[in-house]
Amino acid sequence: MIIVCQKPLKKLKINGIALFPFIFIRKPEDKENKILVNHEKIHLRQQVEMLVIFFYIFYIIEYYYWVFKLKDSHSAYRRISFEREAYANESDLNYLKKRTFWNFKKYL
Repeated sequence: MIIVCQKPLKKLKINGIALFPFIFIRKPEDKENKILVNHEKIHLRQQVEMLVIFFYIFYIIEYYYWVFKLKDSHSAYRRISFEREAYANESDLNYLKKRTFWNFKKYL
């Protein structure tokens, strides 16, 4: 389910976020943004595969590992394996149909 949530996401400076089982987006018109929605659906699949809670734990650990190593929060965010998989495949709208289980491991 996609939910428009403008004010909180504007403060976070993000266009969308997947928090199982929802996709929250900032702008109502982004409901039609197939690439953004696909990116977030990839995250939902990752969350299910990792039983949701382990996704968030691993995401935070990986993020802080990269922040410590790179000394840059945006670069750290882009190095997270979950984000690397989602960004690499967000334009392929059939990706989730052919994606293998725990495919994010290829991006570690």
